[in-house]
Amino acid sequence: MRRFTRRSRRRRAGLLVAGGLAVALLAVVGIATFSPLLSVRTIEVEGAVRIPQQELVAALSDQLGTPLPLVDPGRVEQELAGFPLIQSYATESRPPGTLVIRIVERTPVAMVASGGGFDLVDSAGITVQSSATRITGVPLIDLPSGNRSSASFTAAAAVLVALPAELAAQVDQVSARTTDDVSLVLVGGQRVVWGSADDSVRKAQHLTVLLRQTPTAVSEYDVSSPGVGILR
Repeated sequence: MRRFTRRSRRRRAGLLVAGGLAVALLAVVGIATFSPLLSVRTIEVEGAVRIPQQELVAALSDQLGTPLPLVDPGRVEQELAGFPLIQSYATESRPPGTLVIRIVERTPVAMVASGGGFDLVDSAGITVQSSATRITGVPLIDLPSGNRSSASFTAAAAVLVALPAELAAQVDQVSARTTDDVSLVLVGGQRVVWGSADDSVRKAQHLTVLLRQTPTAVSEYDVSSPGVGILR
C-alpha cells in the first residue's frame, strides 16, 4: 500500500509539473504572438530599383501594428500584386518590430514596338519601362503581330537570355518567323542565322569565337547547327 501510494504521488506530481510547463509554454507563446512589443512598426524594402520604395511601403502599410508572427502571407501577396515589375519576393520578420520585404525585379532583355513608342520588356513580355524612342544598346525584337505571348516572341527572348553580355551588346535586332527560324542582326549589319532556341548557349559560344576570328567582310553567320559555323 505504501509503495502504491508513493507511486501515485510521484505520478500526480509529474503530471502537475508537466501541466505547469505546458501552461507556461502556452503563456510564453501567447505573449510572443500577441504582444505589442513584437508588432510591425517598421517596413523595410530591399532590392527595389525601378519601383519607388515609398510606394511599396505605402502598399504594405496595413501590416503596421500586426504582430510579426501573424503577418498574413496571402495579404502581402495581394498588396504586392499591383506591382507588375516584381518578379518574386520574400519576407523576413526581424524582431522586435521590423518586416523586411526582399524584392527581385524583372530583368529587361529587349525592346518591342508599342503604339507610337517602344516598351522595354523582360523575357515574359512584361513591360518594365515605356519610351517614346528606342533605348540605345538594347536589342529590338521584331514582332509584327505584337503578341508577346506568341511562340515567336518566346523563342526570340529565350535566345537573348542565353547570350553573354559581351555578345548581347552587339545585337541590334532579333526576329523569329517560327520557333525554328530565329535570326539576329548585329550592330555592324551582319545577319546571324540562329535556328531554334535549343542549344543557344553553345551557339552563343561558337558565334563569339567566330566574331573574334573571322574577317569583317562576312555578311552572314550561320550557327543553326551547334559546333558548325557557315560564313557567307
